Amino acid sequence: MTIFYIVLAILAAIALATFLLPRSVVVTRSLDIPMAPADIIERTASTEGFQTFNPYRSTDPNLKITPFGPEAGVGAGFRFEGKEGKGTQTITAVTQTSVTHLIDLGAMGKPVQVIQAEPHADGSKVKWTVTSDMGFNPIFRVFGLFLDGMLGKTYELGLKNMRELAQP
Repeated sequence: MTIFYIVLAILAAIALATFLLPRSVVVTRSLDIPMAPADIIERTASTEGFQTFNPYRSTDPNLKITPFGPEAGVGAGFRFEGKEGKGTQTITAVTQTSVTHLIDLGAMGKPVQVIQAEPHADGSKVKWTVTSDMGFNPIFRVFGLFLDGMLGKTYELGLKNMRELAQP
């Protein structure tokens, strides 16, 4: 019976320790791209334009994209379904230097993605940031420890795709 209580105490301690993990996880990647910031913002603020550098299209040739709302600007978006999952991505804000998307993954959460373009050298410094709220779910919080490693490469690919668009 003592072993049972020891095991129970260890499991309780592990469960409580997960609440010490960060609730909010941020993944950021950046790249210099030889394209004017206005051109990057215009492309990013358009559902069709976003598809030209969407990293998930590069890794999943069978990715289904269904646009909705206006063609560009706030409210424009698309439904996606592929090997990485399904959900929606909707533009919620557009400024001269950034575009914000809400990504709705259903039970997996609603990360916020911001693509910023600032003037830099012969083009733009583009920063792709995703912020995910892991809530109070201990499994999500542990999952959050691995998010940078999992998503970072995807956003690097998206930035490389964008840079290739600027090549003659």
